Amino acid sequence: MTEQLDMQTIDLIRTGRFYGDIFAVLGMHEETNTVGKKVIVVRTFQPQADKIELINCNTKETFLMNKRTADGFFEAVAGSSFFEYAFKITLYDGNTYETRDPYGFLPVLGDFDLYLFNEGTHKKIYEKLGAHLITHQGCKGVCFAVWAPNAKRVSVVGNFNDWDGRRHVMRPRGQSGVWELFIPHLPEWCIYKYEIIGANGELLPLKIDPYGQAFEMRPKTGTLVFDQNSYDWNDSQWVARERHRANAMDRPISVYEVHFGSWRRNSLENNRWLTYREMAEELPAYVLENKFTHVEFLPLAEYPFDGSWGYQPMGLYAPTSRYGSPNDFKYLIDKLHQAGIGVIMDWVPAHFPKDAFGLSNFDGTALYEHQDPRLGEHKDWGTKIYNYGRNEVSCFLSANALFWIREYHIDALRVDAVASMLYLDYSRKEGEWIPNKYGGRENIEAINFLRRLNEYVYGENAGAVTFAEESTSWPMVSKPTYIGGLGFGYKWNMGWMHDTLDYMQHDPVLRKYRQNELTFSFLYTFYENFILPLSHDEVVHGKGPMIDKMPGDFWQKMANLRLYYTYQFMHPGKKLLFMGDEFAVRQEWNYADSLDWDLLKNPIHLGLLRLIKQLNTLYQTKSELYELDCDSAGFEWIDGSDSDNSVLTFMRKNKAGEALIIACNFTPVVRKDYRIGVNQAGEYEEILNSDDTRFAGSGVINKELIETSDGWNFKPYSITVTLPPLGVSVFQLKKQGEK
Repeated sequence: MTEQLDMQTIDLIRTGRFYGDIFAVLGMHEETNTVGKKVIVVRTFQPQADKIELINCNTKETFLMNKRTADGFFEAVAGSSFFEYAFKITLYDGNTYETRDPYGFLPVLGDFDLYLFNEGTHKKIYEKLGAHLITHQGCKGVCFAVWAPNAKRVSVVGNFNDWDGRRHVMRPRGQSGVWELFIPHLPEWCIYKYEIIGANGELLPLKIDPYGQAFEMRPKTGTLVFDQNSYDWNDSQWVARERHRANAMDRPISVYEVHFGSWRRNSLENNRWLTYREMAEELPAYVLENKFTHVEFLPLAEYPFDGSWGYQPMGLYAPTSRYGSPNDFKYLIDKLHQAGIGVIMDWVPAHFPKDAFGLSNFDGTALYEHQDPRLGEHKDWGTKIYNYGRNEVSCFLSANALFWIREYHIDALRVDAVASMLYLDYSRKEGEWIPNKYGGRENIEAINFLRRLNEYVYGENAGAVTFAEESTSWPMVSKPTYIGGLGFGYKWNMGWMHDTLDYMQHDPVLRKYRQNELTFSFLYTFYENFILPLSHDEVVHGKGPMIDKMPGDFWQKMANLRLYYTYQFMHPGKKLLFMGDEFAVRQEWNYADSLDWDLLKNPIHLGLLRLIKQLNTLYQTKSELYELDCDSAGFEWIDGSDSDNSVLTFMRKNKAGEALIIACNFTPVVRKDYRIGVNQAGEYEEILNSDDTRFAGSGVINKELIETSDGWNFKPYSITVTLPPLGVSVFQLKKQGEK
């Protein structure tokens, strides 16, 4: 007989308090028996088993294992050389099954992968950490791997082991902080979590897998094993076209922002939200009909609380299960791409929720966050802040951005709350924050992370784009990192949005005193690559719907809204509208309700939607409106100082020097015989008028061609036109005249 394992070690395993390398005890080992002979010993802990037979997979020889303890610690001596083995387990009810031993397999993860992870540079760490269906040593199963460097023990628990943390204790991988275990025979969709004993010996609440790629439907929180390679894409034409574009700034981008759960609901089935596949049959057709180029989804990474709209994500590597499976989400993206529509997803690396089953205090320490709440907590949102200076956390986040682009074919990421990342004193009073090592308020670690993130996205994925929601005057947000920028493709122009909305809310009589709110944006509009956002943030928290921001009676409100949207599309910068704004919903947005689609039965609301469609069409067909969107050469003032009439006139140009003439009248007064300077002689035609009856306007339009006359506004020529009330007119040269 071999020297039997001491009962103290067995008791530690039985009670879940064994904190060493479990592979040194369980599984197959060569040991020396009492007479000095080498023998093979196999040990296993199976508390569900009444009897276990050890099977030599090569010879089919069986050995009845010795049951050392009543609660399932088994041991057997089986020959003198190693062999591939399995267990035949008999349960207390008499049922039997065969299985391979998790402690009979070599490690799956390579040392180089672990090194790159600890260094923070592994760009596909999601293929290594998490749960993955693989074939290992000829056996199919799931490899689990999780980072918990301060844990004393980590176990995989789930519906396959009665959630018993003693049965599948993981293997620590050296000094990497990663724990790993291959469990044979597990199928896709099995439910699991991690049971962790923290640094101080405390049993923590069961934790989700940070790299989990599917989850149970809330309020359940289990992670699901998912095969990421089980979907066949049909968007190769789209992907090839986007890669060819290679991040060009000279293309039209018109974004339709969507909150998935409230765009449209099924009124016949308890007002439930649509599934990913149902949305795939409706959303692409609607977006295509109204000529938007992109859809932007509010965050769809798994999140526990509906009321956060997804902005407090818990499972960064999984699309929310609210609307279907991960492959259902891929199907939706596939359908959008097949319709020629790009997909942007809101991405939230700025913070995460405190829920005990999530990343907070993950291994009993502040692992993903900072320990000090002055660095690691957002008081405004009640959330934790990532520790961007920790290599493994930076790797977790940057690889996640690449994950959505690679695995889900997402075309662009809109990075949420960038300002909160850049400043250590963001929304904090004196004494509530810690300066950086130079004594400043800049979050150096977050800045370095953002730069690295953008270098990864643009360097690894031709055609991919990042948008920054950044509301301060931080310089060069959308400039390359090699000249000191943050490296984003575009920045949300929050200043334009605030100034123009403030202007529009004033009675037209008073607007002449506020002309600078319209013109101020042109002082900085080419400092960054801007997108002009009219987002969900402007129609919640008591701000009311867009139509209620406009003054006057209902007709004037709608006219002001047509004016404002047309001005947005004529202003330099890419465009974004939140769902419902395109037809003027009358209620403030509520994430739990559907948009009021019945409003489109009203010709005035339908007229606004027709205008949006026409604006998108004009924007995409007239290169003057997009080709030099981010270049001052694409804009020229005609007159920005006519405050007495509350009129703005300017040109938008393309690379060939062709120009559109834009005239905006911000009062309800018809401006007859209004003279506008132009650079070229000839005949001009009006190609868009927001007051057209097609759009439910009053019909004050310029039907005839307009010939140029003498110079005006310091231009060599001029045209005399009629400006519609609360409207925008767009003119182009129809026939060039003699100089």
